[in-house]
Amino acid sequence: MDGTILELKNISQAYGDHWVVRDLSLSLEKGEIGCLLGASGCGKTTVLRTIAGFEPLLRGEILLNGATISRERYSLPPAKRAIGMVFQDYALFPHLTLFDNVAFGLRGLGRAETIVRVSEMLELVGLDKAHAQYPHEISGGQQQRVALARALAPRPALLLLDEPFSNLDVTLRERLSTEVRDILKSYGATALFVTHNQHEAFAVADRIGVMANGAMLQWANAHELYHCPVDRTVASFVGEGMLIPGLVEESGDIVTGLGVHRGIMCRPGGLPGRAIELLVRPEDVVHDDNSPVKVEVVRRNFRGASILYTLRLASGDLIQALVPSHCDHAPGERIGIRSDVRHVVVFDRENPLAPTTVLEEAR
Repeated sequence: MDGTILELKNISQAYGDHWVVRDLSLSLEKGEIGCLLGASGCGKTTVLRTIAGFEPLLRGEILLNGATISRERYSLPPAKRAIGMVFQDYALFPHLTLFDNVAFGLRGLGRAETIVRVSEMLELVGLDKAHAQYPHEISGGQQQRVALARALAPRPALLLLDEPFSNLDVTLRERLSTEVRDILKSYGATALFVTHNQHEAFAVADRIGVMANGAMLQWANAHELYHCPVDRTVASFVGEGMLIPGLVEESGDIVTGLGVHRGIMCRPGGLPGRAIELLVRPEDVVHDDNSPVKVEVVRRNFRGASILYTLRLASGDLIQALVPSHCDHAPGERIGIRSDVRHVVVFDRENPLAPTTVLEEAR
């Protein structure tokens, strides 16, 4: 890392009376890959468009390499922003070869320099033997890599990617997301992309911003988002899991239908004597036939290597467990489980807007 490349300071944007982005802030360091993650309509693409210069700002400020490129009543033209863009549909020119597609943004270079630069970019994305082919002659994954090479060719300070994997099938999407991260990291690019798919966000990004209703709920790495969500919205959007009721005793123990949980406080604000909800992830529950704790199978979701079970505790509360698929149980059966909650995340039931309390390394 070598300094801040992108900084958004409390940016806001609206269409008429409808606020699309509200007081959103984030920063990206040199060489970092960031992601805006959220459901359709949350405002993530609008953020990308304001950074690119396609949308004005109503409030706030956008800085690139420390210089202001957007603020209220000022917007540096997109062509002057040193920002590369990979569009959702790749936007390749069908009548141009792959070489000419990549060379399109290098009009200021001489012919010899252009040949060297395009060759470097096509080699970077693994298409160095496809110079003379046309977009329709290659696969969707290869088209995506050409679009990436074209965006990187002018050496932008920042690369933006709008839902870069949405046009691909699931298997190719998973493989290509890893390839794109490797390409960006090997090039040392600073990038920001948007997606509604948390698996893509986890596979590619160093830092992820979960968005809802135009606001940034949490900006953190994947591990922190998953194990230390700031509120119920982040907890429910990132990963799987269920909230079960419980009580915090004066000792700090968390008493629930799944048992007693305790740990080391990593965030201030314990809630002794308060009613809480405990976040239980599927991996927090271990299938154990020898356990005296028996639960009822309510639903099963077969996933190949594993089965996601929805289980009913004796208290009536529902939890989930991810179990290897050679352990096959039908709804109505009773199975043994034991708790293996390592990160105890609780929410105050009496005050839904209170910060999350997290206990690390529960025992």
